[in-house]
Amino acid sequence: MQQKSDTDQNNVTAPKKVKKSPSFWAETWQRFKHRKMAMIALIYIGFLCMVAVFAPAIAGTKPIICKYKGHIYFPAMGYFRREWENPIFYKDRFRNRYPENLKAKDPDSWAIWPLVYQDPYRRVYDDEWKGMPGNPTQDNGKPSLRNWFGTDQRGVDVFAQMVHGTTIALSVGFVSMGIAGVIGIIVGALAGFYGKGIDMVLSRVIEVVMCIPTLILILAIIAIIDAPTIWHMMAIIGCTGWTGIARLARAEFMKLRESDFVLAAKTTGVGQFRIIFRYILPNSLAPVLVPITFGIAAAILIESGLSFLGFGAPPPNPSWGTLLNMGRQNLQMWWLIFFPGMAIFMAVLAYNLIGEGLQEASDPRLRDA
Repeated sequence: MQQKSDTDQNNVTAPKKVKKSPSFWAETWQRFKHRKMAMIALIYIGFLCMVAVFAPAIAGTKPIICKYKGHIYFPAMGYFRREWENPIFYKDRFRNRYPENLKAKDPDSWAIWPLVYQDPYRRVYDDEWKGMPGNPTQDNGKPSLRNWFGTDQRGVDVFAQMVHGTTIALSVGFVSMGIAGVIGIIVGALAGFYGKGIDMVLSRVIEVVMCIPTLILILAIIAIIDAPTIWHMMAIIGCTGWTGIARLARAEFMKLRESDFVLAAKTTGVGQFRIIFRYILPNSLAPVLVPITFGIAAAILIESGLSFLGFGAPPPNPSWGTLLNMGRQNLQMWWLIFFPGMAIFMAVLAYNLIGEGLQEASDPRLRDA
């Protein structure tokens, strides 16, 4: 009897586990990974993000970390914001000459320095770093082993300016399109979900904003504001670049608002705003991310174009477009045109490839083709 019961237990088959189907975003990512150019572009943008975050550790004349008078400081953070550099170095009159002043004012001090001793805002002078000659100026600043990308007319290293200019380029794209994405998604969601009068009013607002030229508005604001900053430019690009996102979001919400899962949520008493942002929005983000990606590339081009014309980031902020403007003034200094121009071209191309790959991976009509 005992053997029979054991045999019966062995004959009982365990219930089969139902394999969970991958989500839409998981399928999109799998398809995106098979597009080599899009993946290379994504890796390149990730590399630029790392350069922007660690710019003070890559090129600079301020220590990444140092011990001075018994305390630990991070002077290189002053490249991000001047207030983040400890006031003790101003009080002790370092005047940005850290190598000679650290040992002279505190023999027990130590410091960890950036990979490249070059400053994005000023010229490095003779023996500022022991045994190192000063940067050449004017037309003599050709690329060399000491100055990889050469120097500008003032003797400021171009490589250091491009490294720190990456922060400005990426910040303009991310911040401006972040503002545009928030405005566009909210306006498009409200217009597409409610329809009727709200849709008509918001559609007219979208059409009015589409008629506003971004460059002309930026130039007008620069003429009015006494001290324009890069943040004004980001805000203007974001506040005028959301119309395409809003139109796509509106179309997706109009298509999904009659779906079964939305009707089921309504019958169970779920609130309207919860339906919009919890149920419909996650299912409509895929086509909306594509114009955001292309918009980042467009924002970088706008910032570079304005800097090229002399209306970009105010000095002393380094910018790729500002370097191009310097090269335009003296065509013999070809390195001021070639290296920043290639950086702008590669960044814009990478974002466009990512947008194209995302579009092909998320659109069922394109992914099969």
